[in-house]
Amino acid sequence: MRDDRTRVGRAYEQLACDYLQRAGLRVVARGYRCRHGELDLVCRQGGGLIIVEVRARRHLSPVSALQSIDRFKQQRIITTARHFLMTHPRWANQPLRFDVVAIDGIDRAPRIHWIRAAFDAT
Repeated sequence: MRDDRTRVGRAYEQLACDYLQRAGLRVVARGYRCRHGELDLVCRQGGGLIIVEVRARRHLSPVSALQSIDRFKQQRIITTARHFLMTHPRWANQPLRFDVVAIDGIDRAPRIHWIRAAFDAT
């Protein structure tokens, strides 16, 4: 079951990656992991770094893809992003933004929503 969820999750991360690249973002890291968590996508646009969380949900899910990123999940992403910046110091002084690519209705007709600056590191 876990392997199937991972495979499906990676497929939607690829869909989001393609979508963002068509929009002009450059992906610099995928699936960055540390003991704090995982960053789905790390992108660059202009002079800034963008951490992108990808979420996909079925059309009858009790919460939308965006709503599934609660404060606890946001904190894990922020902590993992800090670790990423410590291990990649060349980007440590770049402006940083946290985006979400929410994909709802994956079992019917997937709808992609790119939410820029979905949350911040406060």
